[in-house]
Amino acid sequence: MAKTTDALTILERMIGDDADMRQMIAEETLKAQIARMIYEARTAAGLTPQALAVRVGTKPSVIARLEDADVDSDALFLLHRIAAALGHVLDIRLVPTSEQRQSA
Repeated sequence: MAKTTDALTILERMIGDDADMRQMIAEETLKAQIARMIYEARTAAGLTPQALAVRVGTKPSVIARLEDADVDSDALFLLHRIAAALGHVLDIRLVPTSEQRQSA
């Protein structure tokens, strides 16, 4: 086996056929993608975490945890597993409402 410094190749070698590890990585990746989506949408809207929390009706700490990918959601992971079992990927997106698209 040739030496490499490519992180993805190294990770692939470490994981091998470990289905549980692959599932855990997929779930953590999904959480990170959602966290980034929330952060980018919030900052694009010019909102602070506190202002978004007020609009949502929650605490700023909840927004901070979401943006740090520090959230456990059994339903979200179940959707991910269902999609995988059906040969699909779970695609979660934030899409502007029609009013926001027209004013842009």
